[in-house]
Amino acid sequence: VLGVFGVFFICMAVKAVHLEVVMDLSTESFLAALDRFTSRRGIPANIYTDCGTNYIGANRHIKTLLDSDNVRQAVSARIQCNWHFNPPAAPHFGGIWEAAIKSTKTHFKKVVGAQVYTLEEMTTLVVRIEGVLNSRPLQPLSSDPNDLDALTPGHFLIGQPILAMPEENVINVAINRLKRWQLIRQALQSFWLRWSREYLQTLQGRKKWFKQTDNVAIGDLVAIHSPHHPPTPNTPN
Repeated sequence: VLGVFGVFFICMAVKAVHLEVVMDLSTESFLAALDRFTSRRGIPANIYTDCGTNYIGANRHIKTLLDSDNVRQAVSARIQCNWHFNPPAAPHFGGIWEAAIKSTKTHFKKVVGAQVYTLEEMTTLVVRIEGVLNSRPLQPLSSDPNDLDALTPGHFLIGQPILAMPEENVINVAINRLKRWQLIRQALQSFWLRWSREYLQTLQGRKKWFKQTDNVAIGDLVAIHSPHHPPTPNTPN
């Protein structure tokens, strides 16, 4: 598939990520992506975006629908969506999603390279990357030193960590020896390897010049990087 685009939905509270694939940057394509998002995640109370013309068109279209008496009777007032736009030419106002987009897009472009995917293959890869992003550790799940589980965005989405089936590691296999779906698996594993290296460095803030902090001690929960660890946790036995 050539010329596809990605739509990022990022929760401002728990940093959960929802990714959609669209064929163009029109208002209609974004509305379709928004329909898929609300059908699976529910209607958000607020949406924050930049001033893209497709977003403005979607906002105008939704307001027109909500002005209808029939729609107002069908949709409760508590789930009407309020749209908030950043000031023009001010991308720093959306730092929480701009940072996620930059990090994901950078590694995504490197692992995809010049490969041409079908829409089904591209959608599968994007959704699996979404699972990787929603499996990232945010903080310890409890203060118990014997509890080694970390809180992830997946806990807020499904009530537990997002698990994946065990898969063969094909990251070092030559591309010409891979089948189509193995190629998708290799791209996912390559993405996780690149992205996890970058993300793990952000979990330990270097506060040397701000305040004195203790070194790692017995009982502290730490994240250990392993090159052979799967992109998402495997299903428990």
